[in-house]
Amino acid sequence: MLPSNKRSRTHAAAGAALAGLLLAATACGSDDAVRDAAPPAVPDDLECFSGSLSGAGSSAQENAMTTWIAGYQSACDSRVYYDSIGSGGGRNQFIDGAVAFAGTDAAVDPEENADAMERCGGSDTINLPAYTVAIAVVFNLEGVDSLNLRPGTLAKIFDQKITRWNDPEIVADNPDADLPDLEITPVNRADDSGTTENFTRYLQTAAPDEWPHEADGQWPVTPRESAQGNSGIADTVKRAEGSIGYVEMSHVHGMSTVSVGVGDSFVEISPDAAAQVVADSPRSEDATNEYDLALDLDYGTTAEGAYPLVLVSYEAVCLDYPDDAEAERVKAFLRYVISEEGQEAASAETGSTPINEALREQLLTSIDAVS
Repeated sequence: MLPSNKRSRTHAAAGAALAGLLLAATACGSDDAVRDAAPPAVPDDLECFSGSLSGAGSSAQENAMTTWIAGYQSACDSRVYYDSIGSGGGRNQFIDGAVAFAGTDAAVDPEENADAMERCGGSDTINLPAYTVAIAVVFNLEGVDSLNLRPGTLAKIFDQKITRWNDPEIVADNPDADLPDLEITPVNRADDSGTTENFTRYLQTAAPDEWPHEADGQWPVTPRESAQGNSGIADTVKRAEGSIGYVEMSHVHGMSTVSVGVGDSFVEISPDAAAQVVADSPRSEDATNEYDLALDLDYGTTAEGAYPLVLVSYEAVCLDYPDDAEAERVKAFLRYVISEEGQEAASAETGSTPINEALREQLLTSIDAVS
């Protein structure tokens, strides 16, 4: 087992760590937004490890992970690398043993858990919900800053059944908007994506009559336009007049967003509105054991003020690693990720919803069980 060293306070260690961050961020293609900022605060009892730790997966976590790496490496002479290749790719790399943990917007399911047992020394994979954020529906229409769209309308737009921006169904809920007679270009993810799986599960749950497809990480409709990662969809929508797409909230960067229909009202995207959905969500029936904290989100909620288009992103780890040193590296970094300081830093950068104390205690129990 690796010893748990308290964080170094020397300027030399911090300088070396920040230099390492630039290398890690370049390797994983993370957002530039936090690289020049002051390092986030870290707990006084932060545990550091020797060597390096690698993860891969969710692009929705990309900006949060860059922030967490910045905070951890500002205090520890450690190296953390994260490749934001998408949730499906991250889970595959984890199962193959190429990385120590996967960031994934869809919990590792029972079939994947069985596939991962060899790399996990015969133990289960556990899902740790470390990042909660709303999914924004973003669009590009000159002179239109926001739109009200009901779940059924969204479903028909992304299923390519509503094809013009001045369609009567859109106009009815947006009487004051100057909607052009312009073709709608839906933009979906080209890669296997947890954001896509959450988005399609929302459409399937909230608009079952209008969305005839199963929830899946692969987009189920022949695309009009597609892009790699959350940043790819954001860039495409920004460039293309008449386009609409879905991205994790930290990728909005001033784009126009949709207020989603919930019951008889429309709810704007916000961390607080998204938190309402997560707080009421039970544990998933597919949880592998008592330490697996996968959640079953209520995408079809009609609760007043709730924003149901929510993404809970997990860190998928082995309950028992074949290598003790790898287990200690994973545990040290994830304790910082779920700490109050780590969660507040990610929230300030991305607009995510920090986990509450009750969930933090459950996560710490699960992390302590990793060996």
